[in-house]
This record gives sequence, structure tokens and C-alpha cells, in this order.
Amino acid sequence: MNKFRAFLVVLVLVSFKSFACLNWEIKTLKNKVEVYRDRTYQYVPDGHDFKIKDFPSLILDLENGYKKTNNVDYLSDKGYVLIIQGKYNEALKLYLEIEKIKPNRYSTASNLGTLYELMGENQKAYDWIKKGIKINPKSHDGSEWLHLKILEAKIQKLQNPTGSFFINTNFGSEIIPKTNFGDEKLARLKDALYYQLNERISFIKPEDQIISVLLFELGNIATIDNYDPESASKVYELSKKYGFRSELLNERLILCYKKMNDLCLENSKEVQQISMREQKMSNMSSRQLAKNDNLISALICISIISSGLLICFIIFFLKWKKLKSKTISIS
Repeated sequence: MNKFRAFLVVLVLVSFKSFACLNWEIKTLKNKVEVYRDRTYQYVPDGHDFKIKDFPSLILDLENGYKKTNNVDYLSDKGYVLIIQGKYNEALKLYLEIEKIKPNRYSTASNLGTLYELMGENQKAYDWIKKGIKINPKSHDGSEWLHLKILEAKIQKLQNPTGSFFINTNFGSEIIPKTNFGDEKLARLKDALYYQLNERISFIKPEDQIISVLLFELGNIATIDNYDPESASKVYELSKKYGFRSELLNERLILCYKKMNDLCLENSKEVQQISMREQKMSNMSSRQLAKNDNLISALICISIISSGLLICFIIFFLKWKKLKSKTISIS
């Protein structure tokens, strides 16, 4: 029981540490419908967990919103929903119409870039994404430079693109990744990789060579940055799922599992130490309770003896007084 309680203490502490910095990215449409809610400030890009159930009703509501307000945001959101449904041609037609109604909107340029890429028209995708960056350089957390590099690789039809091509750096060929980036620069690179990968994984299923390479690099950052072996191992495994084949990946994955095992052993020792401290406190409490019980018993005995002596004294006093009265009467 004590070991179980100690385990719960450690579990709560670990859980609190894991969720203390947890935030959410929420995508909400113009009609207040929540499309997805993603965890941020993590390493594993799982893709968006889309919450839409009734697509026809949602599209109808967005169309009605546009008719009532003449706000093209409703039409833009309708296009986004069509992309989620995989209706690319219909979405493309709609966004081109939005561009005519209200030119040079960032959202239109960005979504047209995404659409053309999903449809395999990479040069058009590149042109629209580049236009979107000019309209809003800080869009998508400033990660669209990586989107352009991905499109460059596709346009050039690179057979075996490396991580260095996309991110202009590498993390060495040794088992433990290394970098000369400072913390801030490494964090920006991590955020760019995570954002672009999370978007792509939402629409592109395994296998995909470019995604696999980028996942490998994100896993390397997770291994370097405060060494989060659990997250790193998940990203590496996802990289393998998307088709990355490398002995170096396997070696780094083994390193992550070894580190996780070491952490488990450390936690087991911590649980044992907490259990021993709790047992010690329990024993001390038991001894203290035993002392208290003995003290109470002694006090009860003293009280009983004192009460008996007091009664005897009272009886003796009464008899003495009575005897004294008789002696005075005789005299």
C-alpha cells in the first residue's frame, strides 16, 4: 500500500511537469464552429484532429453567413472545409473566385498554395506561397520559408533530398546528435518543422519521403533539446513509418529507449526511497502512538490510585471526626 501511494506521488509530479507548459492551438471558423484543437509546445506532430461531423450542414451555414454579411471569410472557411473533405477542384474554383472578389488576401494565397501542392501542381503552389509570404511574412509562425524549400525539392524532383537541403544544417553522423545552434535558433527551427509537419501529416498519409526526412531532423532536435527521449523516440518511429531508412536513425532510436529505461530505473529508485521514508515515518508514528498509549495507561492508573486514596482519606477523616465527637460527649 505504501509503495502504491509513493508511486502515485511520483506519477502526479511527472504528470504536472508534463502538462505545466501545455497550450492549445484552436482553429475556429467564422461561424464559431471549432474545427480542431491541437496541443502545442510539443515535439510529436500527430496532425489535426478534425472535429467536423456534419459537413453539409456546416457548408450550408457558411454559405448563409456570406449571404447575410457579404463577408468573404465565410467563403474562405467553406473552401477550407472542402479541402478537409478532399474536394480539391471545388475548393480551387472557390478560392480563385474569392481572389477576384477581394484580391491579395493572405488566406486566399496560402490556401491556393496548399491546394495546388495537394493537386501536384508544385510551381503554382510555390508562386502562391511566395505571394502569401509577401503579404504576411510572419504567417504560420514564420515557418513558410520551409514550405518553399519543400516545394523547391518537388519542383527539382530531387530523388534523395537530405535534411541539409531543407533546413541548411545537419546534426552530425555520430549516435548523439550535435549542433552549433544556440537555444533560441534551435527552438525556432523546431517550431518551423513541427508546424509544417503537423499541417502535412493532417492530409498526407505514409509513405512520403520528404516528410520522413523532416521527421528525422525533428527527432534529432528532440534528442538535443533538454533530451526528451520519449518524444524523440515517437518522432523517430513516425519517421520510419513515413519511409525513412537509416542505420543512424536506428542507433539514435536505441539510444532513446536506453535513456527511457534509465529514467524508469531512476523513478523506481525514487519510488523506493519515498516508500522507505514513508515506512520510516509510519514506524515512528507507531512508536509514538505506543508511547502515548503507555502514558495514557499510566495516567489512568495514577488517577485510579489517587481516587482510591482520596476516598480512603475521606472515610478516615469522617471516622476520625465521629470518634472525636464521641470523646467530647463522654467528657
